[in-house]
Amino acid sequence: MKSSLKKTSPKTFNYDISKKRFRFSDWFAEKFIKSIAFLSIAFVILIFVFVFREAFPVFRMDVKETVTAEPMVQERYGVDDKSAAAEPEKSKETSPAKKVSVPSSTLLSKDWMPVSDNPRYGLIPLFLGTFKVTIIALLFAAPIAILAAIYTAMFAKPRLREIIKPVIELLAGFPSVVIGFFALMVMATVLQEIFGYASRLNSFVGGIAMALAAIPIIYTLTEDSLTAIPKTYIEASLGLGASMRQTAFYVVLPAAVPGIFAAVLLGVGRIFGETMIALMATGNAALVNINPFDSVRTLSATIGAEMAEVVFGDTHYSVLFLIGSLLFIFTFFLNAVAEFYLKNVVIRRFQSKK
Repeated sequence: MKSSLKKTSPKTFNYDISKKRFRFSDWFAEKFIKSIAFLSIAFVILIFVFVFREAFPVFRMDVKETVTAEPMVQERYGVDDKSAAAEPEKSKETSPAKKVSVPSSTLLSKDWMPVSDNPRYGLIPLFLGTFKVTIIALLFAAPIAILAAIYTAMFAKPRLREIIKPVIELLAGFPSVVIGFFALMVMATVLQEIFGYASRLNSFVGGIAMALAAIPIIYTLTEDSLTAIPKTYIEASLGLGASMRQTAFYVVLPAAVPGIFAAVLLGVGRIFGETMIALMATGNAALVNINPFDSVRTLSATIGAEMAEVVFGDTHYSVLFLIGSLLFIFTFFLNAVAEFYLKNVVIRRFQSKK
C-alpha cells in the first residue's frame, strides 16, 4: 500500500526555512540586547581609561608642585570700617606668600601624610592595612560559608534547604553602610569587652564586618558548585560503603574545589574593594604593623575619605586615582580569573559528566 503522504525533499525543506516570516519584535529584542552588552563593555573601558588618565601625572617623578599659601585674614568685630579695610593690606605686606614644595616620588614610603608642609604619599601602610583586613575577613568568611554550603547541599532536608539558602543570600542585599554601622555601634564594643584590646576600631572588627558581606557570595557559588557534581559520584561512594560525611568531605568536596576556589576569589574581590565598612569599622589610621588589634586604613577607605577634599589636579588628587586604578586592576583580575576560567571552564567539565 502506497503512502498518501508526500515526501518533502531536503531542498524544499531548506527553502521553507529560508523564507521565514520577519518579526520586528524578535529583531528589536536581538538588537537591544546586543546594544546593552556593547554599552556595558564600552562603559567599563571608558572608566578604565578615565581612571588611568587621572592617575598618569603621578608617574612624572621629576615634576614638583609649588603650592602658594594665601594669607589668612582674620575677621574682627567691633572695628571701624576704615581700620578693617586697612588690616588686610597690612597683613599682605607683613606676611609674604609661603611656598611649599610637594614631591611626587614618595609612593614607596611608610608614611601617609598628604596634608602637611612635607606631604608624603606612602602606599605601603594602605596596602598592608588592606591585606590585613582581607585576610582576617577571609579566615572568618570562607570556613563558615563553605561549611554552610556543604550542610545545605549534602545534609539538609529539602524543606530546610529552601529556608537556609534564601536567608543567607538575603544578607547580600544588606547595604554596606548598614553592616558598617552595626560594626561601629555594636560589634566593636562587644569584641573589645571580650578580647580587651585598646583600640576600639581596628582591623579585627573591620575584617569580621567584611566577612558578613562576603559570606553570601562564597556560600552561593560554593553551594552551586557542590550541587553541580554528578550524582553518580555520590551514589558510587555510598554504594562502596562510605557514610554521607565521608562522601561529602572526601568525594564531593574535592571534586568541587575549582568552583569553591572561584567563590573564594570573588569573595576576596568583594572584601578588597569594600569602602563603607572599612571607613566605619577599621579606625582609619595608616599604621605599619601586623597587629590585628590596631587601627588600619585601607585603599578604598582612603579614596572615600579624602576624594571630596582634594584640590583638582594636584598630586594628592592623582595619587587617589592611582589607588583607584590599582583597586580596579586587582578586582578585575580576580573576577576575570574566577568567571572565565574556574567557573565556566572547570565547572562545565563536571556538568558534562552527568
